[in-house]
Order: sequence, then structure tokens, then C-alpha cells
Amino acid sequence: MSDGHISLRLVQAEDYAFDVDFGDGVAALRVDEPPPLGQGAGPSPVQLLAAAVGNCLSASLLFALRKFKQQPEPIRTEVTAEVGRNADGRLRVLGMQVTLTLGVPAAQLQHLDRVLGGFEAYCTVTQSVAGAIPVTVSVRDADGEVLK
Repeated sequence: MSDGHISLRLVQAEDYAFDVDFGDGVAALRVDEPPPLGQGAGPSPVQLLAAAVGNCLSASLLFALRKFKQQPEPIRTEVTAEVGRNADGRLRVLGMQVTLTLGVPAAQLQHLDRVLGGFEAYCTVTQSVAGAIPVTVSVRDADGEVLK
């Protein structure tokens, strides 16, 4: 990702459903609030935030491993966002737990300790939201061994 500005446009389709136009030939995306406000016709804002964090961490880990010519594919990522009430009684994302699972056993990857020690620092989205929302990250290999 380069420095600069990102622009997109949302247009109301109906009720709480909006179509997101990302421009530049990227497919549009329908977003919606879950019932009872919306119909759940697309991902909610919280789901989009969780997806952005998970995608950014996945891409950062993949990039860091590929710098060392490693092939960890396929990487799977699970994100759980805890939603609850803040001190003012308003719904907020209180925290996120992210588990990245490599597609191969750790023994097949070189420089893994170095990668695991630094890949999170390069995740633009996670580092941007982590000041307001705690994000816990763990990494496992294909055998289920916890690496981080």
C-alpha cells in the first residue's frame, strides 16, 4: 500500500443497506445492518472491521514470509470481535482476537522466529485500530502448534 488517500462511495439501496463503490474496477459490495435494524443482506460494519484486521494481518504475515522465499500457503485466519456496551451504555467493539494458521508445519519454514517477531508492525489496519481496540494475535502452524 502506498501513501495517499483512499476514497470510496456508499449509496443507500434501501433501509440500512448500502452499496459500497470502491472505484477502480473493484466489485461493489452490499453492506447492511443485522436485524432488527436491517435485513443482514451483507456484512455489517463490525464484520467489515474484523475482516479488515484479519486480512491485513494475513497479508502482512504472508509478505514477511515471502521476503524469505517461504511458502506458508494456504493461510487461514479467524477473527472474533467482542461487541458490548461501554461506560455510557453504547455498543462498541471491545476487543478482537485473531488466530492465523499457516498451511504448513513450522519445521518447513525458515526464519520463522524473525517473521513472527515483526510482521504485526507492518499491518496498517491493525496498528491503526489497536490504539482504540485491543487486538490479540496468535499464530499456529498446520499441525496446530502455537507459534505466537
